[in-house]
Amino acid sequence: MSTSNTSSSSSGGIGFAGLLTVAFVVLKLTGVIAWSWWWVLSPLWISAGLALLVLAIVGAVLLIVHLADKRSARKRVALRIARDNAPRGYRRTLR
Repeated sequence: MSTSNTSSSSSGGIGFAGLLTVAFVVLKLTGVIAWSWWWVLSPLWISAGLALLVLAIVGAVLLIVHLADKRSARKRVALRIARDNAPRGYRRTLR
């Protein structure tokens, strides 16, 4: 007789920014801090801003790689055309 011990765990959670936001909201509502709500909720918008910054950097890198690959493909086509249109003796030098 065998028993199977299966458990399901989720790795999600509130995270550091969420925990800090909850702490700031509690401190604001209890009157311990007198910050504006912009600063109380700042961990949320700062983390969102950092995520957007990372996405922008990744997008820029992908765009640069794509454009560089497109440029090298154009060079390969130009070399192939030059090789195919060259006289017979010069074709070996245009590889």
